Amino acid sequence: MFSAFGGSGAVGSALGRGTLASILIYIVNTAQAVSGSSALSDKPIPLTSPEDQPGRNPPIIEIGPAFLGGGDIPDGIELPTGAVWTPSLWIFGDFRTAMNFVDAGDDGKDVQEWANRLDIFANLRLSGTERFLIGFRPLNEGDNFSGYIWEPASRHGHVNALNIKPSVFFFEGEFGEIFPKLDPDDTGIYDIGFSVGYQPITFQDGIMFNDRILSVALTRDTVIIPGIVDARITALYGWGDVNRDDNVEDSSAMVFGLFTEADTRGSTVQVDAAYVRSSRKEDGDGLYFGIGSTQRIGRVNTTFRANASFALDDESPAVSSGGLLFGSASITPFGTDDLAYLNAFWGIEEYASAARDEDAGGPLGEVGLLFEAVDLGNYSAPLGNRADHALGGAVGYQAFFNDYRTQLVFEAGGRKGTENSLTDAVAFGARFQQTLGDRVIFRLDGYVRWDDQLGEGAGARAELQVRF
Repeated sequence: MFSAFGGSGAVGSALGRGTLASILIYIVNTAQAVSGSSALSDKPIPLTSPEDQPGRNPPIIEIGPAFLGGGDIPDGIELPTGAVWTPSLWIFGDFRTAMNFVDAGDDGKDVQEWANRLDIFANLRLSGTERFLIGFRPLNEGDNFSGYIWEPASRHGHVNALNIKPSVFFFEGEFGEIFPKLDPDDTGIYDIGFSVGYQPITFQDGIMFNDRILSVALTRDTVIIPGIVDARITALYGWGDVNRDDNVEDSSAMVFGLFTEADTRGSTVQVDAAYVRSSRKEDGDGLYFGIGSTQRIGRVNTTFRANASFALDDESPAVSSGGLLFGSASITPFGTDDLAYLNAFWGIEEYASAARDEDAGGPLGEVGLLFEAVDLGNYSAPLGNRADHALGGAVGYQAFFNDYRTQLVFEAGGRKGTENSLTDAVAFGARFQQTLGDRVIFRLDGYVRWDDQLGEGAGARAELQVRF
C-alpha cells in the first residue's frame, strides 16, 4: 500500500510525517517573519558559555597583552612608518628530566644515567608579524647534559654542562607590515617576510636541514602561479654556527639555499636546493637537493621525499655523496581517533645532510620511534638514524585514551645493510605518555633489539616534562 507521499509502508509514512513537519515549520517561520518576531538580535551571543570555554595556561611571565587572552585590543604604539605595535613579553619553556638505561649488547656501550635539559624562551611580541625571540638551554652544552652517569664507567660521576650561550636569538617580521605607508592598498610586492639571527632551520622534515644557524632569510609568500593555489619562496644565507652532517661545527662554513613550497589542488610540494661552502679542506664543499610531496590518497595520508647530496671535493665525515628516499603512509581506523602508520627509507651510498645540530642525530628521525634521537642524554636510537648503505622502515599504531590525555604507541622496525659488511637489525618498541594536570607529561620508552653483529640489546627510559 502506497502512502500519499509516494513511499510504501512504514518508510513512506515516516517520509510523509517528515515532509508535513517541514511544511508546518515553514509556515510558522513565515508568520513570525511577518510579525517581526524573527528579526536578528542585536545582542552578541557567545559561541560557548564562559564555564564551557577551555581554561588558559599562561606562560610564567606575561607583560602586556596576555597570550591567548581575551578582552579589548590595546590602541598600541603607532610608528613613523605607519605600523602599529602592541608590545608584550612572554617568558615560557619546558624542563625535562630522565633516567636512561641501555643494554647495548656485545659492543659494551651500556648506559645508566640521569640527564636534565631546560629550554627557556623570552618572546617580545611587537605585532602579529614582528617579534624578537631569545632562548637558552642552561643545563646542556651540545649533546652533553647535566646530571649523573653510572655507565659507562669511564664517565662515571656528576656531569656539569651549565651553559649561558643563547640557543636561539633572532628577529622576524614582514616589510609590508613594518612599512604599510609604502603600500596603503596592500597591492604591491612588499609582503616579504624576513628573519635574521641565530635561528632554527628545518627543511625536508629535517632530512636536508636540522640545525640552528646564524643566518638571514627572505620569504615571499602567496606567489601567484597559474594552476597553483599558493606558493612560497625562501632564500637563505647562513654564515656561522653551521654543524655539518657529522654533527660537528665547521666555523668556516657558509650556507646558500633556495627553498620553495607550493599548494596544488591535491598536494603540498617542496623543491629545495642548497650549497655549503667551507674553507677547511678536511671538510669540503657540498651541494644538496630535495623534493617532497604530501597529500591524501583516498583516506591515507602520504608523504614522499627524495634527497641527494654531492661532495664537490673529497668525501669526508662532513659531506659525502648519496641519496635518501623516504615514504610515509598513515590512516585513522574507522570508529577511532587512533593512527596506524607505515614508514620506509632507502639510503643510497652515503647521503649527507647540509646541516645537522649537535644533538640532532642522523636524517632518519622521521622514520619512527626506533630511529629518532630523544635529545636528552646518551639514549641513542635503537636502530640508529644514519642512512648510509641501508634500507628499512617501521610500522606502528598510536592509540589515544582518556580524552587524549593518555597515549600508547607500539612499533616494529628493521634495517638491512646494502653492503655485506654492514649490520642488519630488527627491534620492537613502545611509548607511553600521560598528562598530569595541565603542565606535566610523564613518558616511558622501551625497546628490545636483535642485531646480527652485536646480538641482543634493550633499553628503557622514564622522563618527566614540565611545561611553563
